Amino acid sequence: MGISTVITSGKGGVGKSTICVGLGRALAQKGRRVLMVDLDAGLRSLDRMTGTEEELVFDISDVVEGRCAPIDAIYPCGEEGLFLLPAPSSGERIVTANAMSHLVPLLKRYYDHVLLDSPAGVGRGFHSAACAADRALVVCSPDPVCVRGASAVKGLLEKLQVSWQRLIINRFNSEFFQETDAYADLDGVIDASGVRLFGVVPEDFSMAASFLKGNEAPKSSPGMLAVCRIAGRLEGDLVPLSLF
Repeated sequence: MGISTVITSGKGGVGKSTICVGLGRALAQKGRRVLMVDLDAGLRSLDRMTGTEEELVFDISDVVEGRCAPIDAIYPCGEEGLFLLPAPSSGERIVTANAMSHLVPLLKRYYDHVLLDSPAGVGRGFHSAACAADRALVVCSPDPVCVRGASAVKGLLEKLQVSWQRLIINRFNSEFFQETDAYADLDGVIDASGVRLFGVVPEDFSMAASFLKGNEAPKSSPGMLAVCRIAGRLEGDLVPLSLF
């Protein structure tokens, strides 16, 4: 039986889907079977980021509405062990929390990791993504608006009984961090979010650009190296926190 992890943020634009794809690739490279589930109905992005958009016929709404079997809507992403269950192209076809609570346990029988890419915000899509999660990765950038969103998500996850929560500070740039003067250091970000730190990923345009083209990121890029360390910690490896 695998484990399900919701990747959420509260606020859009923090690179949540980039983290999802990076973790998916890193875990697959460790020999795991990984399924990424895109739950951002109408604004799906993981198909573009994995180079599968031209192959899509069915999506997750087709599965829960009985138009196809789950395997018919799951697409290999080019890397051995990495698969995608895409979101609907229409924003009116949000999968319900009840449907997800039945679907995710089924998917966990066949995959070591089920990564649930939550839409931005804390509406129906968030609840659908989080309701069946065993644990949560809360992604934020080190600015007050994003950190406030992370704190709000923390409380909502607790109400959904997702007690295992960890913070990923993404798109970290020391110059921006110093110029905003919002926090004295990373401890300030952690304290304001209320979530235990799990990893720091630097601003890395090469990683983001590679994923937007549907390609793998350079394994030596700072962002991908940081994501690989996070993947190791998800697997229970004793990987120390590092600021690159």
